[in-house]
Amino acid sequence: MSLCPMVPDVPHYWLHPRDIPEARAAQAEMAARLVAEDDLPPRIARLGGADVSNTRFDPAKMVHAALVALDASADAVLATATESRRADFPYVPGYLAFREVPPLLACWSRLAVRPEVILVDGHGVAHPRGFGVACHLGLVFGVPTIGVAKSLLVGEGEPGPEPGDTVPLMWKGARIGTALRTRRGARPVYVSTGHRVSLETAVAIVLGATRGRRLPTAIRAAHDAANVARLRT
Repeated sequence: MSLCPMVPDVPHYWLHPRDIPEARAAQAEMAARLVAEDDLPPRIARLGGADVSNTRFDPAKMVHAALVALDASADAVLATATESRRADFPYVPGYLAFREVPPLLACWSRLAVRPEVILVDGHGVAHPRGFGVACHLGLVFGVPTIGVAKSLLVGEGEPGPEPGDTVPLMWKGARIGTALRTRRGARPVYVSTGHRVSLETAVAIVLGATRGRRLPTAIRAAHDAANVARLRT
């Protein structure tokens, strides 16, 4: 089995599949290893944010990734790492993690302060094959992760209008996440487990991290850092 040199226990095709069939098989293999129960510190001191900026129509096929670590109590940025590179996998909905996780892994290798939980701008198990970017990142990093998405891939659910209102995100008769209203008048976010976090805990962490905004501070910081990296190229 060929291994990724940056993460010796990770098979190469988990990060760099040859084609869509191999990517689909990798997702199924990894999904079977996810942990949907809490495996967290009693008190989270450092919260992470992950985001990637890339588009289907960029002729250069660039991806711009960012990871940040924040003081969970004060939202002060403790460390930031970015990576810009040419994508080595095509832009195919449902498989975008194969474009995004490799540059995020490069960010992780350079991040001076490591977060204890990472909030990912994207889906966790709320994904057609139950394995979105938050799952992929969490399993490869070996770190608890939570998917916080701004739009749906699959499923449906509309929470009430007040901050903190929730409704189960359902798909094919199963619950795959939670639609959460974080700010009155704003569209909901869609929270799903990535790895080593329960859904109940994930929703509580996300709501506590928004500070009255639609998105958690850590994700907004990562988004800003990814855009700065994009402007530099």
